[in-house]
Amino acid sequence: MVKEKLLMGNEAIGLGALHAGVGFVFGYPGTPSTEILETVAKNKGEGVYVEWSVNEKAAMEAAAGAAYAGARSMVTMKQVGLNVASDPLMSLTYVGVKGGMVVVVADDPGPISSQTEQDTRHFAEFAKLPVFDPSSPEEAYQMIGDAFALSEQLGTPVLFRPTTRVCHGCVSLQMEDCSKRITPEGFIKDASRWVIFPRLTYQNHQKIEARNEKLRETFSTYRFNFLEGAGRKGIATGGISYVYTKEALQLLGQEPKLLKVGTPHPFPEALALSFLDGLEEVLVLEELDPVIERELTYLCGKHHLNVTIKGKLTGDMPNAGELSVEIARDRIGHYLDLPESSVPSLKDLPTLPVRPPVLCAGCPHRASFYAVKQAMKGKKAVFSGDIGCYTLGNAAPLDMVDTCLCMGAGITVAQGLHRVEPDAVNFSFIGDSTFFASGLTGVVNAVYNDADIVLIVLDNSTTAMTGHQPHPGTGKTVMGEFTQKISISKMLEAAGVSFVRRVNPLDLRTAIQTVQEAAAFRGVSAVIFESPCVALGKPDAVHMVDSKTCIGCGRCVRELGCPALVMENKKAKIEPDMCYGCTLCAQVCPVGAIRKGGEEA
Repeated sequence: MVKEKLLMGNEAIGLGALHAGVGFVFGYPGTPSTEILETVAKNKGEGVYVEWSVNEKAAMEAAAGAAYAGARSMVTMKQVGLNVASDPLMSLTYVGVKGGMVVVVADDPGPISSQTEQDTRHFAEFAKLPVFDPSSPEEAYQMIGDAFALSEQLGTPVLFRPTTRVCHGCVSLQMEDCSKRITPEGFIKDASRWVIFPRLTYQNHQKIEARNEKLRETFSTYRFNFLEGAGRKGIATGGISYVYTKEALQLLGQEPKLLKVGTPHPFPEALALSFLDGLEEVLVLEELDPVIERELTYLCGKHHLNVTIKGKLTGDMPNAGELSVEIARDRIGHYLDLPESSVPSLKDLPTLPVRPPVLCAGCPHRASFYAVKQAMKGKKAVFSGDIGCYTLGNAAPLDMVDTCLCMGAGITVAQGLHRVEPDAVNFSFIGDSTFFASGLTGVVNAVYNDADIVLIVLDNSTTAMTGHQPHPGTGKTVMGEFTQKISISKMLEAAGVSFVRRVNPLDLRTAIQTVQEAAAFRGVSAVIFESPCVALGKPDAVHMVDSKTCIGCGRCVRELGCPALVMENKKAKIEPDMCYGCTLCAQVCPVGAIRKGGEEA
């Protein structure tokens, strides 16, 4: 039975995987990929297993195990997560799989919510793996089935690379309301196949190179790689940039020769040569790195073609950030030598308002940062941050994140800083989910090497930044099952941290005192600030400012930066629809002018 549904791109990928017979799905949450696994969890039938793994490396290896046994498996992550999972992925290239295994890696041009603008198409080339690059949610839904089929046919993992606008775009899709049922054969012992040795790697490397050459031919006739239009000037594109390009050409009323690439590696060489035939110039529109541009430039050199390739490398396209229909229209118009009047200038567009992200009103992380800041007043201290909501602690007026590199790095960066400046108090901030994902190695390293750092674990009982997914410290899985709740304090003690304290950051006086004790301790000390994310519960009693008592000093606004606090008529005011009743501002007010609504002075 065919049904039409309004779906986000990530939902389309998740449902497409289910309809293709995926039986085991592993992943780690990270925008823009998160909803893929969540969609599978919500719509899975009997016999489908789904988990949020402790990190991307664990997810990759678990998915590989399922594929070894003949099951169709999928692993999901964002682009920086592939860095964590790259060790097993590189070896999987040579070992291979039995069941279809698709590695979904969502890239984030912009970047909108990431540390980097890295391009997974390069990882495909580096790992010598096929990669599918959907240009729309509809295409992603169909492509994911093709990816599973190709993976199973070739016995290799396959990369699947949607980008943010594909992941989060919404479309109406027609799909069959059914899922393919695949019964895994089970694991068959064969050390010559599943145990990686140098000899096996050498033999399989030769097979991989030969396979990829054949794939270039296969991909030249793949349904999502094609040519359109005609003329002496061509345009090449792929992914979401194809959609921008098509809309821009429609607005300009042009139909030049167009190459659409849905499988950037191995590159569809025969199709590309057909595209280049008879052309004088090519403009390449693609986000992130000049992958298609370099491939076309290489082919022109290899086959002695007198075609000029323009794009990022020549300065004809932006070399960073997202593309858009407006940028595509502007650059294509100039490339096709269209009159200026027919190509509206980007300067005519209004500037969008800047909306910097901030910690939510009532966020316990604000109280944690403020407590540490107060405890370290007048002392030389460095605050190493990490990836999560708490990265927003870098903003004024808190200004409490001095470094941020990647997940888990705050703990080890603090150790390096300590070695150079032992007279400073080096703090490391990390969230509860990140602690489980990548914090333990740094803790063990610090204890083993006798580092003098203060570890601050910001435990808000969820993976807040990516949408409140469970983690090992919550005692609940994405399947809805209750399981062993892992204790952060016990893990720290087991690792040899002798100073471990748990405190509610909203108890400001106790929090400040605890941080001072931790800073005075010689060696690795840890303070676990425990207070749930405001999104997990209902607001407490809303607070208000007694305007008669308020002296207008502005300390609450100036030092906390809570979105619910404003100055009005030279007095502090709390926006009641934003207040969560966390009490932090009441504890900061020097004259006691802030109290629960309805309380008398």
